[in-house]
Amino acid sequence: MIEAPYHEARDTNPVLPAARGVVSEAVLSALRDRHEPRVSSQAVARTEPYGDDLQPALYLLYELHYQGFRSVGDDREWDADLLRLRGALEGRFLRALRSDVPQGTSTRGALAEILVEPVVDDGTGVSHCLRSEGHLWQVWEYAALRSLYHLKEADPHACVIPRLHGRAKAATVAVEYDEFGTGRAEEMHARLFANLTDDLGLDHTYGRYLDAAPAQVLCTVNVMSLFGLHRALPGLVGRFAAVEVTSSPDSRRLAKAMRRTGAGPAAEPGLDADMAFGIHAAGLLEDRLAEFLLTVWRGGRSALRIPLATTASHADRP
Repeated sequence: MIEAPYHEARDTNPVLPAARGVVSEAVLSALRDRHEPRVSSQAVARTEPYGDDLQPALYLLYELHYQGFRSVGDDREWDADLLRLRGALEGRFLRALRSDVPQGTSTRGALAEILVEPVVDDGTGVSHCLRSEGHLWQVWEYAALRSLYHLKEADPHACVIPRLHGRAKAATVAVEYDEFGTGRAEEMHARLFANLTDDLGLDHTYGRYLDAAPAQVLCTVNVMSLFGLHRALPGLVGRFAAVEVTSSPDSRRLAKAMRRTGAGPAAEPGLDADMAFGIHAAGLLEDRLAEFLLTVWRGGRSALRIPLATTASHADRP
């Protein structure tokens, strides 16, 4: 039997999503009609930093540095007016993170908090929930929402490589080499996640579920770009470390969840404070996402902003 050719998740640029508020509409209008973003500084100042207008707007502006959007010219990546607005939105986001993240913690202390999972499995996390009591529709939703993160994850992390030296650079490159499949396209982690979405009857196209994703999901994606695109914010190293340290236990539980529901077959010393900030920021945003998912799922509701289309039966969905 000859298998159908695999189409890469990033073969084509994604389409522009729908607006969710005044700021995201201003960005979308500017991208569609090639004019400056028309939004007041007062509107930006009133926008909730973790909310469902600022985060989509930031995602749009950050995406210009990655795959871009269909019908949006590549020259908009360095448009001065768009960059000015992005800076104002980043300032709102960053001030909120600095306010909500513990201060004065060293990298050693921050890592110590996440290196060992509790001996007792209290089942409070998303992967615990999906493994023990999750429904198939929740596994679908989780995979669709996390695709925005996992199909992009390694790229912003690579931005930090030119800013490191010696052992820190070598260690980061080694981990990134694994992320990119050690030179084999079929082994790239983004490709493996795309295969998982295919197995679940979802669409693995890059950015496909942007309109369905709530702000809590977009925060976890945007923080990578926030740190990755600014040399003055080397917290991405800490965020990268946090992800690599904590991902394996979660991955094991998610694999068990999919089987149960039948869902398919060392840092530089000068960076210490910034790394600790990155670790805590990653934890804060992942905790906010987990709290949101568990609250809506345990209430029998969907976590998606719009219905999810799959090639599988919807009989199990609320």
